[in-house]
Amino acid sequence: MPAMHGSPANMNTILRKVVVAIAVTWPLTSQAGGIYLYEIGTSDLGLAAAGTAARAEDASTLFANPAGMTRLAGNQMTLGAQALYGNVEYELDGQGALAGSNPGNVIGWLPGGSAFYSHSVSDELKVGIGAYGNFGLAMDFGETWAGRNLAGNVALLAMTVQPTAAYRLDDHWSLGAGLTANYGYMKLERVPVIPGDTLSQDDGDWAFGARLGVLYEPTRTTRFGLTWVSEAEYEFNVNGSVTIGPITNTIPFAAGITAPQQLMGSVYHRLSGRWALMGNLGWQQWSKFSDATVEVNGVASTSSLLLQDTWHAAVGAQYTLDEKTRLNAGVAFDTSMYESQSQTSFALPNGHTWRLGAGMQYVLSPQSDLGVAVGYAHSEDSYVPSVLVSGSYENPYMIFMSVHYSHRF
Repeated sequence: MPAMHGSPANMNTILRKVVVAIAVTWPLTSQAGGIYLYEIGTSDLGLAAAGTAARAEDASTLFANPAGMTRLAGNQMTLGAQALYGNVEYELDGQGALAGSNPGNVIGWLPGGSAFYSHSVSDELKVGIGAYGNFGLAMDFGETWAGRNLAGNVALLAMTVQPTAAYRLDDHWSLGAGLTANYGYMKLERVPVIPGDTLSQDDGDWAFGARLGVLYEPTRTTRFGLTWVSEAEYEFNVNGSVTIGPITNTIPFAAGITAPQQLMGSVYHRLSGRWALMGNLGWQQWSKFSDATVEVNGVASTSSLLLQDTWHAAVGAQYTLDEKTRLNAGVAFDTSMYESQSQTSFALPNGHTWRLGAGMQYVLSPQSDLGVAVGYAHSEDSYVPSVLVSGSYENPYMIFMSVHYSHRF
């Protein structure tokens, strides 16, 4: 859905300052299905997102599948905090025109957070609101590496506020819908080629979309969920191009980016006794933006990145240890957004990724519970055939940690 412009300048200025102030408050990475994160809640992280659109365990189902709110009793609030460590090192191969040192690890530590609230209007009708970030990336190449004139600090951040409603049609079917109000922020810092050039540029934009879900429960122990998320198009007044000698290089998403539409289908089945099994199959339409044409200050340019749709699959299990403790574990695989790993961008590392998750939930009282989880993601190598800074990302991995608190009123 195209971005909507024309917001008051002072409001955009305020929002931009807020985003900058809490830029690291939202978990943003390019290693999980393009530059999306599937895991917002602790259960999702511990299960590698398996069953995410079908579980509906707490108020974070607003994000996973809005229809899942119909399974929540009374009013519920879920607060989450996350930490991400990325070991994503870019190494020059000496084939580029610019000589110098490697930037080393460009991700490092990033904290994150989310908040969700679900309100029961009746047994059939639920309304709620959520605030989260699950799209973007933040990379710091530093000011001393060979490509410091191209990029030093690159941040593409998106925050979403989502008012949501869900309705139970009958004992088996539920529908849910949320309006996503997304504020995107782009910042690019670099060392100037010529003294007096702009060292830092930033801009923000609104994009509006929708998150729709359906939940089908054929029995009390089995349910299926399907979630669709619309496109969200951001346009930024940031010039990502720089000319060094006869060569011009462009940061691919500086002028704007579109978060693609996506589908996620999930199944959940509780076995007799203590076990429950679940799985996912997901899709994101990145191929639509391959060789996309963008406009910077009225000048059109075409990206040479060859992108393809990404696919996601996950399986997981839950084990109820006792009346207060439940254990989670899962494994997932995400395909690369690039058609070829030898034709990628240094500002957008991505590849086939395996993810493992484990966690637990503990009942504190009849009204509240606490969850903790850890996840590990390992991606394949990617090669960047840049004329200026040719190199590669080898053995990139990320570690995720999460804690959440849920309370029922």
